[in-house]
Amino acid sequence: MPDSFRRRVRQVIADSGRLCVGIDPHESLLREWGLPLTASGAREFGLRVVDAAAGRVGFVKPQVAFFERYGAAGYGALEDVLATARGAGLVVIADAKRGDIGTTVQAYGQAWLTAGSPLEADALTVVAYQGLGSLEQVIALAERGGKGLFVLTATSNPEAALTQSALRADERTVAAGIVADIRARESGSLGVVVGATLEVSDFGMDLTQLAGIPILSPGFGAQGAHLRDTDRLFGAASANTIASVSRSVLAGGPDGLAAAIESATKEVAA
Repeated sequence: MPDSFRRRVRQVIADSGRLCVGIDPHESLLREWGLPLTASGAREFGLRVVDAAAGRVGFVKPQVAFFERYGAAGYGALEDVLATARGAGLVVIADAKRGDIGTTVQAYGQAWLTAGSPLEADALTVVAYQGLGSLEQVIALAERGGKGLFVLTATSNPEAALTQSALRADERTVAAGIVADIRARESGSLGVVVGATLEVSDFGMDLTQLAGIPILSPGFGAQGAHLRDTDRLFGAASANTIASVSRSVLAGGPDGLAAAIESATKEVAA
């Protein structure tokens, strides 16, 4: 049985720190980098980010949508970026936000988490709108392969708060209920997505309940949260928090990217 993803996250954080660099080749950045708005431009962008991130951080997070927009060629570009990143020793979190039931969600898992798949990543962002149990088959697949799943729990976008802070029938908020369900599942593959711009108490969550669970936290940098505040924001859970940045370092351009990553790494470490 492969080592659990949670143990792998702890080791990578110990060795390389908590910073995760997003690979987000959206139109404005491609233009700023002097790259074409094509699949080849997205591929070149992604490979440059991987080159700058390797040896400086432990995690990268390709945003699948920015490759998918170019169709089959975009997926081909993404395959090259994923394989190169994993070959460089980076933990690759595919930000695809997949979710469904039965054989459909199983197929998503087979696409992203199966060893040797063209889209193989180390972890996948998923949605449990139909309940954590709807992800049972992909959870089992992740556990068998030592892969990870980050379940959307409390996200940074303000329009999500009404749903994620709503009370379930068990009197927990939706966000707190996901955390409770994950703790009850006792899976070494499960983590959560919690935005850095939030007050977790507003979502009925207790940071002590998140301790030990890998947290993927977007919202740093351009969205307003400061990397230096990671410990304050996540308290007892800060040791297992992966701080994700994208635009704040990618805006440095291909020539300034490595320096921007190093600066961000030092900030979150401090």
